[in-house]
Amino acid sequence: MSSQTVSRQKRMKVVDGVPLPGLIERGIKGVALTIACAMVVIPFLSVFSTSIATPEQVTQAGGFVLFPSGIDLTAYRLIFSGGVVTQALLVSIFVTAVGTVLSLTLTATLGWALSIRGSFANQPLLLLVLISLLFSPGIIPSYLVVQKLGLLDSLWALIIPTSVSAFNVIVVRAFFVRLPGEIIDSARIDGASEWQIFRIIALPLSKPVLAVIGLFYGVGYWNAFFNALLYLSDASKWPLQLVLRTYVVDGNQLGTQDLGLDASALPPQTTLQMAILVVSIVPVLIVYPFLQRHFAKGMLTGAVKG
Repeated sequence: MSSQTVSRQKRMKVVDGVPLPGLIERGIKGVALTIACAMVVIPFLSVFSTSIATPEQVTQAGGFVLFPSGIDLTAYRLIFSGGVVTQALLVSIFVTAVGTVLSLTLTATLGWALSIRGSFANQPLLLLVLISLLFSPGIIPSYLVVQKLGLLDSLWALIIPTSVSAFNVIVVRAFFVRLPGEIIDSARIDGASEWQIFRIIALPLSKPVLAVIGLFYGVGYWNAFFNALLYLSDASKWPLQLVLRTYVVDGNQLGTQDLGLDASALPPQTTLQMAILVVSIVPVLIVYPFLQRHFAKGMLTGAVKG
């Protein structure tokens, strides 16, 4: 080893036997992280700023405002005044709440049943779940099933067809398989039934993975619009994401009849569209920090062993 290499190694700071990156490397990483954060924050800041900017600012800026000089909440007052946006928000809350609870219940119970080795039809059921994970039905077969079940133009068409995810079942099953066998065996010796073991022992120990799976299901139900587009013809049953697609992506104009009021003057359409977009994003941003601490633990623990 040359003297230059030895002197360089002596100058490097070492923590737990691992050399720390140099000043240039840390500077490059800092710049890269700053650019990545700016790419995420600036678009959202622009959307939020446009939704609270005054009509004059929006008109002068030509659409989007990054730093508003004044605050005008007229757009939010209008979309929450009882029109189509308010109705769609209530529909999305109902679908997300009921769908997440139902999906978590079915996923947890199915995952627990598949984790009990030697139980009735354990291997065929597990094979069926794996097959559904690899091969998904097409749009037409799914539509025909929903039609035959009489779910067309019903909010249950947004919940039941997507109530169980094969991937989430596999993750939850893997978590249950890794539970300490001594605790479960001692509970069986004490005379506890499988339902009691599941409810008293397995569920409290599986809070991290259930929190992550619940986040997956909740975000999925909240952001879903394609099933509503397929199965719902009544506009009063549209979820918020379908309204967002109609009035923001497709560029349809929000009128006084859509907002449930008789107003002679409305804010710019861009302001109304950005306000709807903010309303659709904020609930996920509020819920995510409370479940974020469970995210890494739940996913890694449930995915190590299958």
